[in-house]
Amino acid sequence: MNWFVTADGKVSFPVVGTYDTRQPADTRFYINHQKIMWNDFSKQPPRSVCSDSCVPGFRKAFRSGQPACCYDCIPCAEGKIANESDSIDCLTCPLEEWSNERKDKCIPRNLEFLSYDDSLGAALTFIGIICAFLTSVIITIFAMFHDSPVVKANNQNISYLLLTGLVFCFLCTLMFIGTPNAVTCRLRQVLFGIAFVFSLSCVLAKTIVVVVAFNATKPNSKLRSWVGPQVSYTIVLLCTFVQVVICMTWAVYLSPFLERNYKVRSGLIIIECNEGSIVAFWSMMGYMGLLACVCFIVAFLSRNLPSSFNEAKFITFSMLAFVSVWLAFIPAYLTAKGKYVVAVEVFGIIVSSSGLLGCIFFPKCYIILLRPDINTKEYLLGKDHSVTRK
Repeated sequence: MNWFVTADGKVSFPVVGTYDTRQPADTRFYINHQKIMWNDFSKQPPRSVCSDSCVPGFRKAFRSGQPACCYDCIPCAEGKIANESDSIDCLTCPLEEWSNERKDKCIPRNLEFLSYDDSLGAALTFIGIICAFLTSVIITIFAMFHDSPVVKANNQNISYLLLTGLVFCFLCTLMFIGTPNAVTCRLRQVLFGIAFVFSLSCVLAKTIVVVVAFNATKPNSKLRSWVGPQVSYTIVLLCTFVQVVICMTWAVYLSPFLERNYKVRSGLIIIECNEGSIVAFWSMMGYMGLLACVCFIVAFLSRNLPSSFNEAKFITFSMLAFVSVWLAFIPAYLTAKGKYVVAVEVFGIIVSSSGLLGCIFFPKCYIILLRPDINTKEYLLGKDHSVTRK
């Protein structure tokens, strides 16, 4: 019987169940739950706790000053799980794993690096290879027209060295893309630093030779002994040697190494190269920037020297583009994270190398291929006024 007080104050004892020993054992006891009237005339039984059960992925947070059955269900933090109901605390996932969206299971972390399959990595790879191929084409053009005045005008041999250095600059970007390993981590910055300084040394040698050559034509000039190719080669060797010393010291004593970074982004493992020494890295970059600034200053001061094809003008533009790219590189590199750190450096290498290639060599190719009528010694020296200038 179910005892309760009705709304009009009367006591009611309706029968809600029976127990009949004459019935089979499995049907002797019978209760009609729909007839049972609970407190406040409710058909539903009262709960013995004040909070619902916490499902997996949540933990109990007991309410201060209330009974132990009163709590809030709080979702587990990132990297933690609760794989059982009514968990008091969340479990931290192992280092190589991370919590799933429901926070009830640990799953392997995703690996991130600038890969060839990634759209950004594929684009940078394609551009780097195309630029290296284009540089090789220019070398071929120069070799085919090696006796033409425009090729011989501004230190022909150094031009070949500069183009070769630019090919290596473009190709060294491939070492920054793909799965990093101990070998690529150790070599990529070293090769990049040496190749770039070698190219800048060639530019500096070309610039100094332009200045010396124009001043050596003055009467009684003492600079005539400095016009030979030995001066250019010496400048290239000395400037490159300093960078080689910096990079070799870095590679031997504080070599970059492979690192798995768990802190950059939650749920990811960043496969990256730890530079080993920030001082060594920025020393390499700083020396490169110093050479670029010297090239720019010398070329800028000699841009107005008399000639129809004064290479110092083009070197000035190339160095202006070069310095602008690497000045923008510094804040971008320092603020980038994960694979975008590598992407920023690769982008800087490609753009700055393309600036050197385009500003210095495209005008020469234009004259060689499209304006053979002005590819004469007289015109380049400004003595031929019969050709219409375009």
